[in-house]
Amino acid sequence: MTRTEGVRTYKRRAGRMTQTQEDALARLWTRFGLDVDGAPLDLPALFGRVAPVVLEIGFGMGEATLELAATQPGRDVLAVDVHMPGHAALISGLDTGGLTNVRAVDGDARLLLAEMLGPQSLTEVRIFFPDPWPKNRHAKRRLLTPRLADLLADRLVDGGTLHIATDIAAYAQLGHDVIADHPALQVRSDVPWRPRTKFEQRGLAAGRDPHDLVAVRIPRPAAAAR
Repeated sequence: MTRTEGVRTYKRRAGRMTQTQEDALARLWTRFGLDVDGAPLDLPALFGRVAPVVLEIGFGMGEATLELAATQPGRDVLAVDVHMPGHAALISGLDTGGLTNVRAVDGDARLLLAEMLGPQSLTEVRIFFPDPWPKNRHAKRRLLTPRLADLLADRLVDGGTLHIATDIAAYAQLGHDVIADHPALQVRSDVPWRPRTKFEQRGLAAGRDPHDLVAVRIPRPAAAAR
């Protein structure tokens, strides 16, 4: 465990890989994927251009990531997760769709933020349906904490957006409290469009309504912004 990871906020799922998924990883990972290793990223070199960068933390099987990437070709996306079948599905979709503006990142998002991304490097952060860790003994594993909010606020550009979605009401309240209490983040009522995922549809079928939380990064003082 690295010095910045602390308590894990995720559990690696050892879902069975199909032969197609294994083939996709073997064929496409060097093109579309990278590992969280603590080495600072050169984002223009990684994507081959200078463009606004979005960080998506947890993308499941990548449906929303692919749809948003296709509709926002002017933005580059770092999509981080720890589920290898999801990585395989995402990079297969990128290859099939001819998309070049997404990189799949395997590992802890907090280490990625803390050691691989610099201040004011992100235009948007998306956290769609994070694991709520609902049991009290697991509360320390929740991703949304004041410490994470500090990191996100530092990495977002002035006016950058933090968009959180969850179908767990208690987690939505936690997220709202963390954002509302942060001096550099301002809660907004307008919610950007996002695709509906299969995971979200299952939640709706089970009677769980989605909650979207949005905040923007308050402009830094002139001296700090230089």
